[in-house]
Amino acid sequence: MKTALVHEWLTPKATGGSELVVQEILKFIEADLYALVDFESSNPQSYLWGRKIGTTFLQHFPLARNGVQKYLPLLPFAIEQLDLRDYDLILSSSHAVAKGILASPHQLHLCYCHTPMRYAWDLTFDYLNNSTLGRGLPGILTRHILHQLRQWDVLSANRVDYFIANSQHTARRIWRAYRRTAEVIHPPVEIERFAFNSQKEDFYLTVSRLVSYKQVSLIVRAFNQLELPLVVIGSGPQLQQIRQLAKSNVRVLGSQSNDVVAQYMARAKAFVYAALEDFGIALVEAQACGTPAIAYGAGGAKETVLDVRQFPEMGTGLLFPSQKTDALIEAIRFFENTQGTIVPENCRLQAAKFTPTIFEKRYLEFLERCCREAKLGKPNRISRTL
Repeated sequence: MKTALVHEWLTPKATGGSELVVQEILKFIEADLYALVDFESSNPQSYLWGRKIGTTFLQHFPLARNGVQKYLPLLPFAIEQLDLRDYDLILSSSHAVAKGILASPHQLHLCYCHTPMRYAWDLTFDYLNNSTLGRGLPGILTRHILHQLRQWDVLSANRVDYFIANSQHTARRIWRAYRRTAEVIHPPVEIERFAFNSQKEDFYLTVSRLVSYKQVSLIVRAFNQLELPLVVIGSGPQLQQIRQLAKSNVRVLGSQSNDVVAQYMARAKAFVYAALEDFGIALVEAQACGTPAIAYGAGGAKETVLDVRQFPEMGTGLLFPSQKTDALIEAIRFFENTQGTIVPENCRLQAAKFTPTIFEKRYLEFLERCCREAKLGKPNRISRTL
């Protein structure tokens, strides 16, 4: 079938889990690629170098390269301008508006949903409280725009024939926002890129974008009290704030290359993560190195980390119950007092459950089932959840 793959935006700064899913799908499905904007096909370092990619009018807007999110109110309108009538199959990789493309009755639309639009749903008040656009008269306009986005988001969910969620947590969020069930297929993690190392050094590590919902400040405050060595890797609007907060036992390195990150992951005593993530690829990458994970016990972490207190023979880390400094401190102290109970080889085995090979197999099997149902004239728009 003639196939189109639609993603939100393709820029050098967009290198998260959703972009890794797009890259992986293109390895085993021949598809024409579309996005709101594309600055990767002109990037010699990108896997998309020289590829023909369809875009929208936002491609020519100023500042689009550094963040098309600046034009948030226009994103739904823009994605609807992509003309995909010539395709039999439409695949979307969506964390904002990609699922909102317009399709005809003869077309099959399968959406891999990384998350319902976060700033319109779960993170609405976090977004408003941390932005100057969330206060005063601009705040009223911003709230109205987010209200309209939620309405469009629910409406556009009805354009999808089948949903895939990247975790059980995301599947629940899809049900909450759209009242649609979803097949759960965890995203691919390139674990072979991370060297296994059973010999650990005396420091903890966190790698994250430095934005409020990632809760990196919570981790730093905990280690300030514990006076244990911590390395923080990442950049973002909170970088200076984190550096000012950190005491001498905390090293804030800012942005680092993928190779440097992998080296620190392999050497760290444990990887610490306090965000509520839909999946959390970094937690799997750390375990691929044989490094235990200490994570907030909600969201995708519950599906990727085996708490050693619940799985004493196969445990790969610890899950702490709340995003509070005391809860993290208690988990770190438990880890310090029980070192050696988590076997590095178990961490690697856990990470091996999320390889690209497994992703490809699950994705193609589900796609084949959807196509078979569509050919029978019985598209199951409320798909099953594994």
